[in-house]
Amino acid sequence: EQVRKTRRVNAQSDLLELASYMERYYTENFTYAGASLPFDESPKSGDGTKYYDLSIAASNATSYRLAATPKNAQSDDRCKTLTVNHRGEQKTTSNANNCW
Repeated sequence: EQVRKTRRVNAQSDLLELASYMERYYTENFTYAGASLPFDESPKSGDGTKYYDLSIAASNATSYRLAATPKNAQSDDRCKTLTVNHRGEQKTTSNANNCW
């Protein structure tokens, strides 16, 4: 579980970095619509195995939701998909506790 937690924390950090990117995009374009992510896997650096797919799960002119979907050795993680939205709300698609 400790290894999975470490991978999860890395994906959370990447999601928060992408949320900052989305805010910068909004500042420059006055909309979230049309944004594309600068990277789409976590961990974002290195040539090793990637454990999460990162995506814009939903967006329009005034809101967005980013998602980190587990894959490979992380695919059966108890927290499932991690999300963060334009309000900074951090959620999961599971009922597990202590995921964020």
